Amino acid sequence: MIIFRYIARNLISNTLGVSAILMLVVISSRFVKYLAEAASGKLDASVLIAVIGFRLPGFFELVLPLAFFLSILLAYGQLYVDSEMTVLHACGFSQNKLLLQTLVIAGLVAAIVASLSLLVSPSGFSRVQELFNAQKQRGELESLQAGRFYKLRADKGVTYAEDVTKDGRLTNVFLAQQGGDGDRGLVIVVADQGLSQQSESTGERYLVLENGQRIQGVPGRGDFQITHFDVFGQRLEKIDPSSLYNDTDAIPTQQLLNSTLPEHRAALLWRLSLPVMVLIVAAMAVPLSRTNPRQGRFAKILPAVLLYVIYLLMLNAARGNVENGATSGVALMAAVHGFFLLIALLLAAFAAGWRPVAATGK
Repeated sequence: MIIFRYIARNLISNTLGVSAILMLVVISSRFVKYLAEAASGKLDASVLIAVIGFRLPGFFELVLPLAFFLSILLAYGQLYVDSEMTVLHACGFSQNKLLLQTLVIAGLVAAIVASLSLLVSPSGFSRVQELFNAQKQRGELESLQAGRFYKLRADKGVTYAEDVTKDGRLTNVFLAQQGGDGDRGLVIVVADQGLSQQSESTGERYLVLENGQRIQGVPGRGDFQITHFDVFGQRLEKIDPSSLYNDTDAIPTQQLLNSTLPEHRAALLWRLSLPVMVLIVAAMAVPLSRTNPRQGRFAKILPAVLLYVIYLLMLNAARGNVENGATSGVALMAAVHGFFLLIALLLAAFAAGWRPVAATGK
């Protein structure tokens, strides 16, 4: 029990440390992406923190298996380098006991990953999807910031406002659009004031401009049409319902269980695969962590990580085949897990001293 507590403490502390580093990397990369979307006007900057917060369980469910895998390599590698593992083996603590105690801890980690992938992450991703769809359903000009050019939906043109008040009124507005027909050329509208309004009867949104002029013509020709106006309404592009987010990662697990759609079956199998992967990579990591003290504890990190990446890529490929309508989805995912379980068993056998006997002839 003392040895188990010692091993568990090392593994948990290493897992927490590696998880913190990996989470920092993942969150930073995603935050940069969301920040770029906010800068382009696709996302309101005020929802960035909420989006990251709701995505944390999804990030953690992907980071935790890798963090636990690396923690085994690092913790046990250090024990081998310090000759502590040699002393344990000399005292009767076999490689099989080490594997068994590691799998006990891996079972706890797998339970955490299962709760995240089956329950917590879909709920968080659903909230993120709601936020993204709410952003898409906003008027095109509601996220407009002063002094910046913004593309209109479907690349219909660009708009600019020198100043934007708190109630959404625009000052010194510029709007440029390409004409729908080849002979219409370019349409430029400039106005002193502007405001986004929605029609109560049709629900369509308009940019209502005041005190300006509309210029229409083909660049390079002198037959431009210039129209002065007191009030001018420019209809804004409608939202395409198909452009809204509808990701299977946001669907509750119970709904996936009752569905026969290929993409739903693939999502369910993926969620079930993550906790299974924790157990298998833990079984692989124990023999892979065996290190010669002269080599250092980082000697096998690179090949071990490559093996983990191949495992993950094969699972993703199997998920893609299931999404494409493969009828043997369960068997396909099980074959990937079975292949790497076989690798784990072979590694454990080699670490225990087993070697294939070469056939000899008389």
